[in-house]
Amino acid sequence: MTQLSHGAGCACKIGAADLRRLREDLPTPPADPALLVGLDPADDAAVLRLSDELALVQTVDFFTPIVDDPRDFGRIAAANALSDVYAMGATPVLALNLVAFSLSELGGEVLAEILAGGAEVAARAGVPIGGGHSIDDPEPKYGMAVSGTVHPDRVLTAAGGRPGDELYLSKPLGGGLITTAAKRGVAPPEWVEGAVEAMTALNDGAAIAAREAGAHALTDVTGFGLLGHVHELADASGVAAEIDAGAVPAIDGVLALLENDNALAGGSRRNRADAETFTRFADDVPEVRRRLVCDAMTSGGLLAAVPPERAGEIDGAVVGRLVAGEPGTIVAT
Repeated sequence: MTQLSHGAGCACKIGAADLRRLREDLPTPPADPALLVGLDPADDAAVLRLSDELALVQTVDFFTPIVDDPRDFGRIAAANALSDVYAMGATPVLALNLVAFSLSELGGEVLAEILAGGAEVAARAGVPIGGGHSIDDPEPKYGMAVSGTVHPDRVLTAAGGRPGDELYLSKPLGGGLITTAAKRGVAPPEWVEGAVEAMTALNDGAAIAAREAGAHALTDVTGFGLLGHVHELADASGVAAEIDAGAVPAIDGVLALLENDNALAGGSRRNRADAETFTRFADDVPEVRRRLVCDAMTSGGLLAAVPPERAGEIDGAVVGRLVAGEPGTIVAT
């Protein structure tokens, strides 16, 4: 299936820099006090207050095939869509399938496997699938629209980070690199299996751990790469960030692939170009690490800004910290 797609998984997203320019040209909607999280600042999902005790969280996410196994594609896409609700500190309660597919070219059995993979992950999350929408499309795409709920006072956004907060990452990076390498025939099966395992893991436990550790801000790391998502969190929080590039975990096989640029997806290249506008790399950061922190990850982990006094209360790798400085700027060492 990956041979039918121009970009795999979240690497097919419109680049972060282009999206920022597009958002600047959008008309400003009328202010609505019930809309707790909307377009500005950017976040993982929209949040609408329904009552003093209940807020609705809504997100939508879909993409082109990232692996050739249809069931794995469905599983990855579902985990990725659900992640945006977890990243708001919310509980997903309903999902709708989004399908673009050519039955004449690929057949109903392939689509059935994709949907079965999505249903498997949704069931694991305890989320019913209430239907969806489909169109005929020669380039297959799959994902979900997901609704969730949260108390209005317990929403976790990307805008609450504070100087001194440590940045925890709950999953290793490199899914974009592994799957691009697989598409080009240069990744052994065990590397692909490891990437699929990471991408199909739900972020529910990481979200609970972040809240219990008193996280001030939360987001997930997907198509814009670690640096892109750190930039969004820091900018929204009005702070700068420092990233320890050597501490960033990688999926097995990724660092070997990064010795050259043969497995770099187009989305990762766009991420690197964008990151150069807000990131200063120390001279001793090796090229493999610079490439890793720009990987266009699909269904990545949660990135939590946690008070330093709560260090050790949350699983994951400490990859940096928030500091006082020009909002959104990053120093990578």
